[in-house]
Amino acid sequence: MTKKLLSDNPAFIFDRQALRRNRDRAAKTFADHDFLLCEVADRLYDKYLDINRDFTTILDLGCHDGPLADLLKDKFVIRQDLSRKFLDRTTGPRVQADEEYLPYRPGSLDLVLSNLSLHWVNDLPGCLAQIKTSLKPDGLFLSALFGGETLKELRACLMEAEMTVRGGASPRISPFVGVRDAGSLLQRAGFALPVVDTDRITVTYENAFKLLAELKGMGEANILRKRSRSLTTARIMMECARLYQEKFADDRGRITVTFDIVYLMGWSPHESQQKPLKPGQDKVSMTDFLGKEN
Repeated sequence: MTKKLLSDNPAFIFDRQALRRNRDRAAKTFADHDFLLCEVADRLYDKYLDINRDFTTILDLGCHDGPLADLLKDKFVIRQDLSRKFLDRTTGPRVQADEEYLPYRPGSLDLVLSNLSLHWVNDLPGCLAQIKTSLKPDGLFLSALFGGETLKELRACLMEAEMTVRGGASPRISPFVGVRDAGSLLQRAGFALPVVDTDRITVTYENAFKLLAELKGMGEANILRKRSRSLTTARIMMECARLYQEKFADDRGRITVTFDIVYLMGWSPHESQQKPLKPGQDKVSMTDFLGKEN
């Protein structure tokens, strides 16, 4: 009943059932399209290695077919995904569940990782609050998600093409979280010591059709609830491809594609953690930095 009410909420812009279908379809040939997921998994793993802490109970939230969990070979990692077909291609403890409804007891996990999955969550503040609740005191949340100007070139070309052909545009690319918003979301969810970082990854493709095929193979097709349910006409796609080639091709004639990656890190509060100084507690005098008067 709760899920139905949530899905009927107009503030919820993503069709999670469509996401599950997209991932199920992508699972079989995902290895042909997983380069970005694997690249970001490597970068997220490097950030994990920088933390001097031994985590024993780890959740890989929205694991796809497990590239991040596979890097943690000596750890107990629970793999959770919305898609059963993705989970069937992994090993170890597995849970089929929606990222929007975490089934874990409060204070049961040491570390929650998530690699390029939370950008499809409708209630991201609520999801982050659930993650914080599931963590033990001084547990860690570490995540990477698409943000900022991801797919900005495709967004611009699709909009212009549809305006040219139809005289109007329907939503086709999801909104992505910004850096400032990400930091505020971590604080709002109750995480201590929040840190937000970004990477920009630029990829090239032969043409726009190759890019769209890649996104479909990644399970990243449009799941906006207000998306057009009719097939995009060949005329619109040809115009989009023409515009993309005209506006965003490199000197080799390949189109460029932007992926902004936002990394989130926050700790479940614990009394041992460093606390910010209260106003007036800073003992450093400004005269240590300013020149003395003659």
